[in-house]
Amino acid sequence: MKAIRLLAVLLLLVGCGEDGGKAAPHVGNAPPPFKLVTLDGGAVDYPMATAGKVVVVRFWATWCPFCKDEMKMIQTVWSQSRDKGFEVLAVNAGQDKGDITAFVAKLGVTYPVLLDPGSKITRQYGVTGLPMTLFIGRDGKVAGRILGETDEATFRHKLEELL
Repeated sequence: MKAIRLLAVLLLLVGCGEDGGKAAPHVGNAPPPFKLVTLDGGAVDYPMATAGKVVVVRFWATWCPFCKDEMKMIQTVWSQSRDKGFEVLAVNAGQDKGDITAFVAKLGVTYPVLLDPGSKITRQYGVTGLPMTLFIGRDGKVAGRILGETDEATFRHKLEELL
């Protein structure tokens, strides 16, 4: 298990390129804006597209052993809470669209999945391991962060604090 986590971190760091990663957005600060294409061909202009909502920005990859179960769990929570002003932006860390499409379809994920070719936004957000989840309040500022796997109770608790 430790070997898989280490491999995931090493693969992400290798993909960071010559400009390296930046520090993750700090709690209390607004994260950097971005524009990414969605898996279904739409576009998301963050934060404009989510103004006034509680947002979970989640960085993930299909090879991440912890991402699969968490994506299903987040789907359940999102389906139950999105009418309360909650949005999920699942940013894939630089993978091929074909691999992502099959993975997401198999899981039944219907929340927005964003493509980050070249992992530019992943680096901009200082992601050092997957999954990484940011909880952003209605004020547009980071209210919490989870690096690595989490359970449904913890995820719901962090979300409920913001809703």
